[in-house]
Amino acid sequence: MLKDRQASNLATESVPVLLERIESLESYVQELEENIRILKGALYGRSSERRPAEQIPGQMVLPFDGEQSDPLPKPVPAKSQVRGHQRRKPGRKPLPPDLPRVEKIIDLPADQKIDEFGRPLKCIGQVVSEQLCIKKAEIYVLREIRLKYAKVSDLPTPVGAPAEVRIPPAPPRIVPKGIASADLVAHVAIAKFGDGLPLKRQEDQFRRLGVKIGRATMANWLIIAATACSRLLDLLMEEILAGPVINMDETRIQVLGEPGRANTAMSYMWVCRGGRPGKPGILFRYEPSRAGRVPQEILGEYQGYLQTDGYSGYQVVGERPGIRHLGCWAHVRRKFVEVIKGTKGVGKATVAQEVVDSIRQLYAIEDQAREEGLTDEQVVALRDREARPVLDGLKALLDQRSRTTPPRSLLGKAVGYALSQWPRLTVYLEKGFLRPDNNLAENAIRPFAVGRKGWLFSGSPRGAWASAFFF
Repeated sequence: MLKDRQASNLATESVPVLLERIESLESYVQELEENIRILKGALYGRSSERRPAEQIPGQMVLPFDGEQSDPLPKPVPAKSQVRGHQRRKPGRKPLPPDLPRVEKIIDLPADQKIDEFGRPLKCIGQVVSEQLCIKKAEIYVLREIRLKYAKVSDLPTPVGAPAEVRIPPAPPRIVPKGIASADLVAHVAIAKFGDGLPLKRQEDQFRRLGVKIGRATMANWLIIAATACSRLLDLLMEEILAGPVINMDETRIQVLGEPGRANTAMSYMWVCRGGRPGKPGILFRYEPSRAGRVPQEILGEYQGYLQTDGYSGYQVVGERPGIRHLGCWAHVRRKFVEVIKGTKGVGKATVAQEVVDSIRQLYAIEDQAREEGLTDEQVVALRDREARPVLDGLKALLDQRSRTTPPRSLLGKAVGYALSQWPRLTVYLEKGFLRPDNNLAENAIRPFAVGRKGWLFSGSPRGAWASAFFF
């Protein structure tokens, strides 16, 4: 009955309606196939966004689905000059001369230091070889002994007179009344936030050294230390806000025990990079929310250039008077690289590759300015002369493809993203110290993302705040 009813409904629909439905279904199937290729690429393909042809000239590009496809047009490699250099002498690099040396004399036995006639042999030299050694980490206990003093007199003490005892005050400690010294807390902090070593593994290390220190205890040490040094955050933020440009980004963090939220809920770690040229400052801030109010609170009354990715949370603060909002060409390029990886046909991949090649030209101009050591004014002139024509051609290509590409396809999404960000993508042409991408913020947040793979989550909001402080 159901099949008969469906057949009757199809029979009553007109041919144009059926054709429109077929076209919609084909577009939906194509979208699903592209997503499947992207997932296959994430599971089994290269994580790098560079094509093999960029690394090994002449190597063909293999499709993810195992089917044959026409090779993409290969860009003509530009000629480059290689500077002359002297070939290094082969062999092991010498050990640093400032390291302490311990000499160990290896001598012959006494019976081998005489010849066959019983005459003693003469030492004529020595052969020296060096090995790099390490001592086992050593933990020791520092005993603070405060001497007490009192009056000594043969005369009787008057009735009611206080007995005076003098003792020096106890030295201040980073953990009041705790067993941890400042260098031990610093060691734990560097191991976790500098080397990505979770507190659980540090607990195992201390146990092997003969000391039992729980990870909850070490977590409390870090929170106390961060609270004691929290004034540094205000000074650091003042330096960041004093610079001409600020880069911002955010990444997820799982925090346990947040009020009114499940332990599986995702919070965010925000990063803010800025300051005087040549002396950048990096500030991390933990927030349970990803709302647009967070960057507004972080920036305060800042006025200058703000560079971010395309996340809509930065839009409100980016449109505030006194702020020039920059986009990120690296994110635009990433969208079109996904098109190349996930598209089956040559047509869309060719268009995406054309966009990627144009973006490569923009970065080649930036490399030229850096290698020649141009001033900011010279960089602006170089961009106006060489980068602006590339941008005009790229904008014309994107406008043309936006009218003929389905918006739900990978190529349509990439084109739509680039056009929506276009007013921000060209702001970097204004000043020579500006960059075409937000990679500085992404590089600043990478140590946190790498460490997160080891410790996975923060045990409390206070712990997440302390983590942001140390990072």
